[in-house]
Amino acid sequence: MHNARSSSRAKSSVVLLSAGPGDPELLTLKAAKALAAAEVLLLDDLVHPGIVELAPQARIIRVGKRGGCRSTPQAFICRLMRRYASQGVRVVRVKGGDALLFGRAGEEIHFLRQAGIEVEIINGVSAGFAAAASLGMSLTHRDHCHGVTFVTAHTQDHGEPDWAALSATGTTLVIYMGMTRLQSLTTSLLRHLPAHTPAAIVQSASLSNEDRLLTTLGQLLDKASESRLGSPGVILIGAALAEACIPSALPSLPVEQEFATASLSHS
Repeated sequence: MHNARSSSRAKSSVVLLSAGPGDPELLTLKAAKALAAAEVLLLDDLVHPGIVELAPQARIIRVGKRGGCRSTPQAFICRLMRRYASQGVRVVRVKGGDALLFGRAGEEIHFLRQAGIEVEIINGVSAGFAAAASLGMSLTHRDHCHGVTFVTAHTQDHGEPDWAALSATGTTLVIYMGMTRLQSLTTSLLRHLPAHTPAAIVQSASLSNEDRLLTTLGQLLDKASESRLGSPGVILIGAALAEACIPSALPSLPVEQEFATASLSHS
């Protein structure tokens, strides 16, 4: 049996699986099949806990990494993947959102390839897309912008992104890991964008406890504080958000009219 198992897995491999923003129903069919076949599951904190039910034969190892919290060291996670994959075990590394977008996937892919381990990548829905869907808007819109820019406010050197350059792109800004830096982020953006620029925050996108805020850049910090919004949250900024719609948040005024009114008041 051991020889048969070894021969059927001539090459060591790891599945790098993106679990989406939280709602298990947003998993792809390919992801569900990989989970069903998994023998070891390395699970991130932001992954919905119910996902383990789709991996009935897997050993579950929780390797959470969250900003500002006690986290599993990245080097340790990489060594775990190498150890189990080298033993011929079906290893599935599960990350929230899409691992290829601010999920440190590049580091893990490089490490595994250097160790001679193949990597299969299964994409997922990024939290930025889930946030836009929750707001009922498109991240791109011919009438408002020509593109979208995904950026993290949590840089490796603890510095700030080039907000001036990002503001000048005229694209929708989708900002990850920015809730703990919301004050400095909004202060910087207000140097380059009008205060009436549409802005939004979606916390826990796609989950039952999701919370949404739709406002303007000038009011974003105060409104977020009033609403007690925090991580995990995605911040969206740009003209395309004029098409967003949260009826419960704006009961008496269409979004387009609210931002137009704000624009007139600042002109």
